[in-house]
Amino acid sequence: MAIFIELFLMGVGLSMDAFAVSICKGLGMRKVNKKQALVIGLFFGGFQALMPFVGWLLGSQFEKYITSIDHWIAFILLGIIGGKMIVESVKPDKEDDEVKEMDAPLDLKEMFVLAVATSIDALAVGITFAFLDYPIVEAITVIGITTFVISIGGVYVGNFFGNKYEKKAEFVGGLILVLLGVRILLTHLGIL
Repeated sequence: MAIFIELFLMGVGLSMDAFAVSICKGLGMRKVNKKQALVIGLFFGGFQALMPFVGWLLGSQFEKYITSIDHWIAFILLGIIGGKMIVESVKPDKEDDEVKEMDAPLDLKEMFVLAVATSIDALAVGITFAFLDYPIVEAITVIGITTFVISIGGVYVGNFFGNKYEKKAEFVGGLILVLLGVRILLTHLGIL
């Protein structure tokens, strides 16, 4: 049960970039388009599940060389990813961002790029999964489903509230990843 909670919290933290982008997609809809919301959720959830798997495959190749420092790698990677999200959340928005046309159809090429961009951090987390011997099938399932649900929710939030909470969500996601990295380090050092 503890591993599920940890994976769920990691999924929430990793999904915050996708949540923020989903909010933006919801802003461009006069009324929520359920089909588009589902496609957005599938793109983000699918890539958030795929990227840790790819990272796990890469990390598995180097496991025997890195097991003595794996907790430091997890701490550093999660700290960098989470820290970047926190910094992005407190940066002022660019004033010259252009407002997209309302109710525009989804551009699948754009969705692909956004899904890859928002899941790069999940690739790094997948590398740590290999070092820390996480159950990869459970990990990618929990992270993918969590991101899928949160992304669809983001479309609805964006449509209802606008971009009022976008920065706060990114900040919380970054904080969760940093705290998970600290917990992993302290656990492996025997402090927790």
